[in-house]
Amino acid sequence: MNNNQDHNYVSLGNKLKYGLLLSIVILIAEVIGGLVSNSLALLSDAGHVFSDIVALGLSWYGVRQAQRPSDHRMTFGYHRIGVIVAIVNAITIVIIAVIILYEAYNRFQQPPEVKSILMMSIAFVGLAANLLVTWWLRKDQHNNINVRSAFWHALGDALASIAVIVGGLIILITGQFWVDPLISVLIALIIVFAASNILKEGLRVILEATPKNIDVLAMIEVLKRIPGVKDVHDVHVWSITSEIHAMNGHVMVEDISIKQSGELRSSIEKIAREQFHIEHITLQVECEKCDSKEVFCNLNGKDHNNE
Repeated sequence: MNNNQDHNYVSLGNKLKYGLLLSIVILIAEVIGGLVSNSLALLSDAGHVFSDIVALGLSWYGVRQAQRPSDHRMTFGYHRIGVIVAIVNAITIVIIAVIILYEAYNRFQQPPEVKSILMMSIAFVGLAANLLVTWWLRKDQHNNINVRSAFWHALGDALASIAVIVGGLIILITGQFWVDPLISVLIALIIVFAASNILKEGLRVILEATPKNIDVLAMIEVLKRIPGVKDVHDVHVWSITSEIHAMNGHVMVEDISIKQSGELRSSIEKIAREQFHIEHITLQVECEKCDSKEVFCNLNGKDHNNE
């Protein structure tokens, strides 16, 4: 890891740490405010803030782990800890949403009286805090699934705070207390939508699926057009994390010198990096066709030549 990356991780870690401390303060305020005002919407938002605390804490831990260098036990380093953290965060969002929906169903049966002014006042404080956290994380979340999970926790909570404020205003004007559990349902649906996207992306990384933004077949065709390349096969493309992609494969060439094959390999790596954003590349250069005749390697352990 270079000095610039190390600096970025330290800066990101500080943002997550400050966001964590701020969220703890908001949680205390919203729990007290929700109990005093008897607002399920505000308590639902507090539940989401609690998940924010878990998410920010885990994300901070994931960022700290990503700073650790690779070693003989973890040759790719510790980057995937952040992916696991993102998956855990997404699952906690879904669990909290289910709890909110269950409680909202019970309150629809007999909506209790809600102190709307107190409900809105606390929600305004929560909104300001969560907007600040999302502002801190807005740039980093584009390139890091771990940070994106924390970002969506905070953004989802900001949207929830807006919903609570609108609900409190409607209750204040109309006196219809059923609006409170309705707002809770909307909050739950918003955060489940965000969680499902993060969960799917995290699972793609863990399952080593091809990154969504890379067309492997198109890449192979581009590589085959490089002068000197006869064939490209046994290709694997996967993600170490959502922002770090890797590739290995076999490249068939003429019987050329080691220097020429090195130059050809450098050309292939340059195209893979610049056009397809693959950072970690391992190529096997060969002048005779290997056993595999497939573009993508079959890992079932069978010797197809003996079938």
